[in-house]
Amino acid sequence: MATSAGAFIWRWIKRIFLFCFISSFLYIIICKWIMPPVTITQLSSLIEGDGLKRDYVSKEDISPNLRLAAMASEDQLFPNHNGFDWKALEKSLNSNPKKKGRIRGGAASTISQQVAKNVFLWQGEGFMRYVRKVPEFYFTKMIEWIWGKQRILEVYLNVIEMGKGIYGAEAAAEAYFGKHAESLTRKEAAMIIACLPNPKIYTVKPISRFVSWKSNWILRQMNNIEDDEDIKSLTY
Repeated sequence: MATSAGAFIWRWIKRIFLFCFISSFLYIIICKWIMPPVTITQLSSLIEGDGLKRDYVSKEDISPNLRLAAMASEDQLFPNHNGFDWKALEKSLNSNPKKKGRIRGGAASTISQQVAKNVFLWQGEGFMRYVRKVPEFYFTKMIEWIWGKQRILEVYLNVIEMGKGIYGAEAAAEAYFGKHAESLTRKEAAMIIACLPNPKIYTVKPISRFVSWKSNWILRQMNNIEDDEDIKSLTY
C-alpha cells in the first residue's frame, strides 16, 4: 500500500515538474518578443505602496549612453560570458589584450542573472536566496540561449527598478529628467545606473552622496570600455 502511495506521489511530482518546465519554456520564448506583462518585484512594489511607474520601450528608444553605463557599472564582461562569470572567462579575457582594461563590475550577479531573477523569480536574501539559485541558473542559461545579448540588455533596462516604484529606463528618464530615455546624456545615464544597488535608498533626485560618487566612477568606466568592439556591438 505504501509503495502504491509513493508511486502515486512520485508520478504527480513528475507531472508538476514537466508542467512547470513546459510552461516556463513557453514563457521564455514569448518574452523574446513581448515584454513581461508584470513581475513579482513589480507586484510587490504595488502591494507595499510604492506604486508602479513603467513604460516599456524598444532598445532603439533607449540611449546608447544608458546601455553603456549599465555594462560599465554592472557587468563589463557581459558581451563575452555565457551568463555566469566563471574562471574560464577570466582566463580567456587575460589572453586577449583588448579586454585587459575591462573589469567584472560592481554587481553581485551578471546582467543575465539579474534579468532571470527580476523577470521570472523573486528578490530577497537569506534562505530564499539559496532556494532561488537553481531556477536562477536554469532561467539564466535559457535566456542566454534563446534571447541573446541584445534582448537580455533590452529587457534589463526595461524591468529593473530604478527608484521607488520606478521601473525601466523610460519611467526613470521621465521621473528624474523630464525627457525620454533615448535623450539621456552620459551623466544622466550614469546617475540612473548608480542607484541600482538599492534604488529605494540611493536616490537620483535629490541626488544621494552614493549616487554622486558612483555616477562619477561609472563615467570613468564608460570612458575605459567604450572603444571595446564587443561593448560597442551592444551599445549602438
